Amino acid sequence: MNPQLTEISKNVLKNCLGLQENETFLVVTDDVKKELAESLYQAGKQLGAEAMLAVMRERNKSGEEPPAAIAAAMVNASVVVCITQHSLTHTQARKNAVAAGARVATMPGITEDMFLEGAIAADYTKVSVITKRVADLLTKGKKARIEKDGYNLAFSIADRNGIPSTGMYLNPGESGNLPSGEAYIAPIEEIAAGHILIDGSIAGIGKLNSPLLLTIEKGRIVRAEGDAAEKLLQILGDGDGRLLGEFGIGTNDKARITGVVLEDEKVYGTIHVAFGSNHTFGGTIAAGVHIDGVVSKPNVYIDDQLIMENGQLIM
Repeated sequence: MNPQLTEISKNVLKNCLGLQENETFLVVTDDVKKELAESLYQAGKQLGAEAMLAVMRERNKSGEEPPAAIAAAMVNASVVVCITQHSLTHTQARKNAVAAGARVATMPGITEDMFLEGAIAADYTKVSVITKRVADLLTKGKKARIEKDGYNLAFSIADRNGIPSTGMYLNPGESGNLPSGEAYIAPIEEIAAGHILIDGSIAGIGKLNSPLLLTIEKGRIVRAEGDAAEKLLQILGDGDGRLLGEFGIGTNDKARITGVVLEDEKVYGTIHVAFGSNHTFGGTIAAGVHIDGVVSKPNVYIDDQLIMENGQLIM
């Protein structure tokens, strides 16, 4: 085991999750990410927590629930870290753990490189300030528009709350991704219309070699064009997985586009849209799948006011 990973894990647990001696600390993992999860488990033990490691088989896709026994263990822990290949962020298990007062960090698809370099090393105090400001803009907004290379996508965000994923989850019931740095919102379902050009990466597919153009009518993908089109539609399925479920803005200046969406969607200068479930953060879609696509250097308007120009936040 890499001792450097254990040291970084200790810093993450202390600074981002406030793990205390004697707290119950659960690491949820799968066969793919077990080795990295063991560094976190060891770090928790070294900090004096009651550390536990739960290993399950890899889920088939992001948003799929963990086994009931692991979901129950999550509810009964003080601090939970989910270090898995596919995301547990938008699951009922994560939502129930938070409702029970757990502090939860999800790390879907995280790699050793991401631990040692990049977004995890950000100044999270600074990231937190920017993220909360962006989330506030989203909460106050009624409509949003994304422009990229001549394409436009417009949708309503009225009466929905912007959510800051700051990377610091120090109070009971706080949760989000690590590494983090994004503000996101659940758009009003079945209203979005237009086109969006995804040119960064897509969860479950990776870094894109060529852009993917999505046509959206009444909130649903009706056409996908590009090399990754067929694979994306296959992952999303024919049902509610094709509905626009999330709009997010990256706020982490240390994050890089790596092909792992956990880091990609946090990159300052990018936005992301996700299709599928949003019932865990204020929407009504429960599709059993949630797939993000990252767009670099767009223009973004909230209520016709330009808040991001070519990837630069104007606030």
